Amino acid sequence: MSRIGKKPVQVPAGITATVDGQKVTAKGPKGELFFVANDEISLKLEDNAVVVTPLNQSKNARSKWGMSRTMIEGIFKGVKDGFERKLEINGVGYRAAMQGKNLQLALGFSHDVVYEPPVGITIAVPKPTEIVVSGINKQQVGQVAAEIREYRGPEPYKGKGVKYADERIVRKEGKKK
Repeated sequence: MSRIGKKPVQVPAGITATVDGQKVTAKGPKGELFFVANDEISLKLEDNAVVVTPLNQSKNARSKWGMSRTMIEGIFKGVKDGFERKLEINGVGYRAAMQGKNLQLALGFSHDVVYEPPVGITIAVPKPTEIVVSGINKQQVGQVAAEIREYRGPEPYKGKGVKYADERIVRKEGKKK
C-alpha cells in the first residue's frame, strides 16, 4: 500500500480543479496546468479533494499510485505559488546577464553562451553571480536549471562553475609535491 497515495490531495483556496476521466486540470493565479494519469489509476473529486486510487493491485498500478498523487499535488502548488530554482556562479570573470529575454553567460569560453528560455519559464539575474529560474511547471524549471548548470558544472578543485544554490561541492585536494 502506498502511504503517500492513500492521502487525498486537498485543492487549495483560489484554485479550481476539474477531473475528467484520467485528466486533472488546475487553474490558479499563476496559470493552468494539467496531469493525465495512467490507465491503471482512478481519479475522483470528492469534498474539494482529489482522491487517487489504483484500479487493481498489480505492481505497476501500485508503483504509479503515489507518483500520480504527488504529480497532482505539484500542479496545485505550481498554479498557486510557482516553483523556482536558484543557481550560483563561482569563478574569476564568470558572470551572467540578461539580454532581452535571453540569458547571457560568460563562463571562461572564448565566446559568451546565450540561453533562450522556453515558453513559461522566467529567468532573473539579481546579481551577476546569481540566476533565478522560475515557472509553474516543476519539471520544466528543474530541466532549465540543469541545462544552464550543464554549460560549466562545478569542478572539484576550486569550485568554479555554475552550481545550485543549495548544492555542496565536495572538494578535492590538489596534487602534492
